[in-house]
Amino acid sequence: MDAPVRLSGTRGAGVHERRRRILDDHPEWQPRTLSRWLDDCVQRYGDRPFILTDEITWTYRDVAARSRDLADGLHMLGVRRGDRVGMLMANYPDFVAIKFAIARTGATAVPFNYLYRRDELAYVLAQSECSVLVTMTSFAGLDQCAMLDDIVPGWDTEGFAERATDADGVPALRHVITLDTGGRAPGMSTVEWLAEVGRRNPGVARENAAPQDVGDILYTSGTTGSPKGVMVTHDAVLRTGFASAYTRAYEDGRRILFSLPCYHMFGYVEGLLSAMYVGGSVVMYPSFSAEQYLAGVQRHRATDLLCVPTMAVAMVEHPDRALYDLSSLTAILCGSAPAPIWLWHKVSEEFGVDEIVTGYGMTECGGAMTLTLPEDPLTLTSETAGAPKMAGPAGMPPDGRLTEYVALDPLTHEVLPAGEEGELASRGPTTMLGYWRKPAETAASTHNGLLLSGDLGRVRHNGYLEITGRSKELYKSGGELVMPREIEDLLAAHDAISQVFAVGVVDDRWGEIGVVVIVRTPGYDITAEEVVDICREHLARFKVPKRVVFLDPEDLPKTPTGKVQKFRLVGHVTENARTDNAIQTRK
Repeated sequence: MDAPVRLSGTRGAGVHERRRRILDDHPEWQPRTLSRWLDDCVQRYGDRPFILTDEITWTYRDVAARSRDLADGLHMLGVRRGDRVGMLMANYPDFVAIKFAIARTGATAVPFNYLYRRDELAYVLAQSECSVLVTMTSFAGLDQCAMLDDIVPGWDTEGFAERATDADGVPALRHVITLDTGGRAPGMSTVEWLAEVGRRNPGVARENAAPQDVGDILYTSGTTGSPKGVMVTHDAVLRTGFASAYTRAYEDGRRILFSLPCYHMFGYVEGLLSAMYVGGSVVMYPSFSAEQYLAGVQRHRATDLLCVPTMAVAMVEHPDRALYDLSSLTAILCGSAPAPIWLWHKVSEEFGVDEIVTGYGMTECGGAMTLTLPEDPLTLTSETAGAPKMAGPAGMPPDGRLTEYVALDPLTHEVLPAGEEGELASRGPTTMLGYWRKPAETAASTHNGLLLSGDLGRVRHNGYLEITGRSKELYKSGGELVMPREIEDLLAAHDAISQVFAVGVVDDRWGEIGVVVIVRTPGYDITAEEVVDICREHLARFKVPKRVVFLDPEDLPKTPTGKVQKFRLVGHVTENARTDNAIQTRK
């Protein structure tokens, strides 16, 4: 089926009416900074709930007021326009307040993946040149304070800012502010302390940023073995957020529940920013559990969920799902990985939700650029990644779409006709400004004004995208991009491992999983459990492979010149997934 089949009747009419109301409220696109947008929302929705957790409720006015206190505090620490402030924080309410506070100072927010281990954190801290870091004290078994002790000794002692130039590897860092999430706290500069500094110096932070300034540097995996900082503007993320609300036809006051981290475009834009366009609320959790999602819908009367396929599977398979009142739920956005159609049908049947959508994008193009429509049949949700978002006044002429996609010949980069498979490339007003301090990688990411995705696919005649594979070796695990080389370099250093190859393999339950294929060194032995333990010790959780496969050297698929063919290796692993050679690792 090529042309989308629209639903008729009450539901279809309701979707169109909701879109019309959004356009009535936002007839023209007005470029703004993030903090100016929050202040505009306060004028319209000041006393509505904005941030909801099981413990607190913050209104739009509450968030704006706290962001001003924190911005004034940051100003007193010397933060100015163009500076970078790191954030090592899960989805706590203060993430939102600090995010808007950084915008008020004119500085750039750099939200880090809070599952980074010591070496990963050291690299991004140094590469981003952050002058201030706001961090949790601990999270999910990781001790952020201990990691900082090793990276920047003395960070929590008096006078650190004055002697910070001597800090090994991170010379730009002057201040570390902590959010007490467990572990040591006495004597450290805390978020509450920063807010109090601001209250004693009200109004010193006067925003002088522009909508086209870099509002965020978001780190994503690169092909050279190190993460790259994607520079996106205030205006770009706001356009993407508006396009989500418009395409998905948000009702007034939509209430979105998610645990997807706000250091990632998914939680940040599809959750936090998009809700603001209808005076909505976000129910934020720092981590995922199926029971918490189900209980959260009931407790907060959530109308929308953000998830990846693995989360959806966990919820529909939860033995107590029928005990929860999910009658408020009307919509679900499930993306970041492919999913079989049975999952969409199961979600619809179990939760009584008929607006199920999926999407596609990447940090470099501004987040999710495509979505299926809430009125689309589930076959399109399963077969495609949607069409470019409808963005109305925030989009491009002539049709108001947020972006344009084409397929390019992988060798010549010539634009292919609709329906032919090639490397997907895009252009639009939300495309990144480039990679921070990486001009060569920035230049390599584009061709004739088009952003290269590294993904293979085709653009249907109706504009819907089909994703067919990856032209690069990156794969996604839990919605996060993983660099195979990083895993391979780690494991190759072990004496018992002669050869190692990390690949992404399609999985019916997880969408896509990481698998490492290992050739043992003759005379040595190593188990799958030992391989996984090495990865767990040195890598973020999402990078740890879910399966370990042992092969003999002669079983590796090779070219005539002896080079291992990874695409054939993926096929081999998939075909032999149920044999004794394929060892399922612990979850």
